[in-house]
Amino acid sequence: MSVQNVLDNIKENSIQFVDFRFVDLLGHAHHITLPATEVDADTFVNGVAFDGSSIHGFRGIENSDMVMMPDTESVFIDPFTTHPTLNVMCNIYTPDGERYDRDPRSIAQKAEEFLQTTGIGTSAFFAPEPEFFIFDEVRYESSMNASSYVVESEEAAWNTNRKEEGGNLGSKIPVKGGYVPVAPVDSQQDLRSEMVRLLQESGLRVERHHHEVATAGQAEINFRFDTLTKTADNLMKFKYIIHNTARQYGKTATFMPKPLFGDNGSGMHVHTSIFNGDSPLFYDKGAYANLSELAMHYIGGVLYHAPALIAITNPSTNSFKRLVPGYEAPVNLVFSKGNRSAAIRIPIAAVTPKGCRIEFRTPDNTANPYLAFAAMLLAGLDGIKRKLDPVALGYGPFDKNIYELPEEEKKEIRSVPGTLDEALNALEADSAFLTESGVFTQEFIDNYVAIKRAEAKAVAIRIHPHEFSLYYDC
Repeated sequence: MSVQNVLDNIKENSIQFVDFRFVDLLGHAHHITLPATEVDADTFVNGVAFDGSSIHGFRGIENSDMVMMPDTESVFIDPFTTHPTLNVMCNIYTPDGERYDRDPRSIAQKAEEFLQTTGIGTSAFFAPEPEFFIFDEVRYESSMNASSYVVESEEAAWNTNRKEEGGNLGSKIPVKGGYVPVAPVDSQQDLRSEMVRLLQESGLRVERHHHEVATAGQAEINFRFDTLTKTADNLMKFKYIIHNTARQYGKTATFMPKPLFGDNGSGMHVHTSIFNGDSPLFYDKGAYANLSELAMHYIGGVLYHAPALIAITNPSTNSFKRLVPGYEAPVNLVFSKGNRSAAIRIPIAAVTPKGCRIEFRTPDNTANPYLAFAAMLLAGLDGIKRKLDPVALGYGPFDKNIYELPEEEKKEIRSVPGTLDEALNALEADSAFLTESGVFTQEFIDNYVAIKRAEAKAVAIRIHPHEFSLYYDC
């Protein structure tokens, strides 16, 4: 879309405000709003200034001036604002016109540019499957003398005996019993359908929605794949619409990986493929799961670098509450066709050559999508460059239910890191696949690790409520 198209859009839709957005290092969106009367062609040349020192992980106060440069391909009309508002995603630049090397969106674009320089292919496509919970209420506290959280849902398994206004009508969802039931057990059909309607109006092609496995309102809505940066943009738009639609219904949505103890967590399985022009590069009919040798090397790269990669695709302490055996969590660093207990699954049902892809099941929604997709692509490209054979490296294929293997066989299977600190250690030891291309800088990695270590420490030094049940009477 040209600048003139955007300006025409503003006029034709009687837009009153234009909302300029960017994404910080942790994946949170920020915005500055201009009256539409103040937006003209020069705005798309000069950008919108902001204070980078007020954004966590960006610049110091002594060098804080930064510029948002609007991307005309990312506009959509906000479905929630009272006054007609056009939202525009931006890249971040320094005042002297240089790309800011800590801008996640610029990193994603550099990863796409690097792919094209390799001669391997022209485009990498990504399709995340973001799972989330819809709760009726959330309360939490972490202070000097108290630490607690409470989430509530009318359909939760723990509320079979709760007194409710109008009476308890039953139809609660058992633990691990929430996969695609019909109403009245699934109480959130209309809410999810409204989310889908707004997503479609914002430009996303939505493929399906359903209730997920966990009790208490776990949901999944799938939208169509696209290229790397566009998919990350779409995921940011997706989260914005999910959060705000839930709020309009008097509920709250969370993409937190593990908000409930003892039930499935929420992941973000990511489907990936590479094309050269219109030609798919992952398909080879008759090979294992119809995967080409190039696709196998891509898998080899992702699994080889997975311990470091997980510091970016699963970057929260809560991520590792989900990554435990027994809750459909992909903790095993192996690949397999159609096997959901493997870190990488190759979908085989109704797959065409252009639909041939791999599914990395470990990531979750605390990841910054621009960084996560870029890092996944670079890991896979490194596997192609080095011809890493996942079979020779011992990563499978494993076409059995790994959770039910004898303990001796399980010991031979490598697992994901057990904590965020372990993943950060792996990233520090194995970051060359990210930095050699120039997509990530070493300074970015060091800054990222320092911020994430501070998060891990903040959780580690706090008293956990469960410690009182373990140790109070000692």
